[in-house]
Amino acid sequence: MNTRNALTRRTLALAAATLAGSALLAPTSALAQAKPLRLVVPFPAGGTADVLPRILAEKMRDAYPAGVLIDNKTGAGGNIGGEFVARAEPDGNTLLVSPPGPVAINHHLYKTMSFDPTKWVPVTVVATVPNVLAVSNRVPASNYAEFIAYLKANPNKVTYASQGNGSTSHLTANLFMQQTGTKMVHVAYRGTAPALNDLVGGQVDVFFDNIASSAQYHQSGRIKVLAVADERRSSALPQVPTFGELKVDGMNAVTFFSVVAPAGTPADTVAQLQKNFRAALEQPDVRQKFAAQGADPGGQSPQDTARFIKAESEKWARVIKTANVTLD
Repeated sequence: MNTRNALTRRTLALAAATLAGSALLAPTSALAQAKPLRLVVPFPAGGTADVLPRILAEKMRDAYPAGVLIDNKTGAGGNIGGEFVARAEPDGNTLLVSPPGPVAINHHLYKTMSFDPTKWVPVTVVATVPNVLAVSNRVPASNYAEFIAYLKANPNKVTYASQGNGSTSHLTANLFMQQTGTKMVHVAYRGTAPALNDLVGGQVDVFFDNIASSAQYHQSGRIKVLAVADERRSSALPQVPTFGELKVDGMNAVTFFSVVAPAGTPADTVAQLQKNFRAALEQPDVRQKFAAQGADPGGQSPQDTARFIKAESEKWARVIKTANVTLD
């Protein structure tokens, strides 16, 4: 009798331990349904915004028996994908994984929007990628001091590229001009690739690109990266100083990639989602792949993510207002 009771207690204890151990990578009861986890990326396939979620999706499939899908819904600066997720059922099965546009910036740019970004339920930050000051080899400057001297000697003659009006590169350039008292001429492109191609070709002078796409061209000597807009140097280009080291105050400008859920998503569902993302982000091979993209892995709590997004939104709102940047 005692032996049978002991075995029963041991069996129950083992079952409880197994359930507890699997909880970090398992859907909550609200998520436990025959649906895949849909991660909506509001930008085209191939860029950093698309690559990072795909890396995570491979690591999260065990938690979602129906699968993890990457759904690229592009257009309107990320607003098309944002609207799709905002209108989705708030059950934790459809999430937006995005750069700052439809999460923290676009409502400061567009006069009207079909959804309210202030209503997002933050889940976590996937990663941050620092922006860099990249210049064409045709610019007669080999370091930041020479560049700023050239820029001040040639107001409104130096051109800067962006991924489009209101993009992070456009806003970072405006932040730079506000902080340094300089003036450049804006040339808007449709995305990173054409802007970077023209920077390499010398058709445009400056591009505040993210480090993931610019690093290889700097390393091959086809462009010059003169400064990193982050608090610390990047492991991707450890020899390049930060703006802080160069005594340029207020030039922290990172592209962040966050996960947000529709308004009304239950708190326990959000908490479990964050645990699942964090568990994937902590995997050594994931961190290695992120490093190859110049990305610093996140994994913050929903509360910390909310504070981070709010601070970023307020910072870029000030830049947008000062530069009088608007979009129809």
